[in-house]
Amino acid sequence: MVGLKLPFSNTVNLGMTLGAILLAAAFLAPQARSEGAPLSGSWSGGGSVLYSDGHREQARCRAHFSQSGPVVSVEALCATPSGSVEQSARLRRVGANSYSGRFFNPQFNITGSIHITVHGNTQSVSLRSGSGSASLTLRH
Repeated sequence: MVGLKLPFSNTVNLGMTLGAILLAAAFLAPQARSEGAPLSGSWSGGGSVLYSDGHREQARCRAHFSQSGPVVSVEALCATPSGSVEQSARLRRVGANSYSGRFFNPQFNITGSIHITVHGNTQSVSLRSGSGSASLTLRH
């Protein structure tokens, strides 16, 4: 894998985007699988990150989620050729198979929105922040 040196803003965008996507995906997949089952476990997958400067990178993510009442907490780790980041998110169910919330990357102090749609054991995750956006697919 060839390493890319990107401006600080690209690294921040990647962390935020990947974190949000991974977190959302981890929350949605278990809920879709079984409405009565507690949300817990690990999910992984990948997709692309688009930085505000137009640069695009492929990303791989792993997420672990847990549920406490109506809130799902997610801890995620995502990596691109330019680096890796850890994020957290809090999500709430907003539809039969969709979830929305906010993510936070303490490493770069980035926050943004995350939305997840579940289709069986697959999650479509989208993230947005001032630094960029991401689109990921995660599987259990």
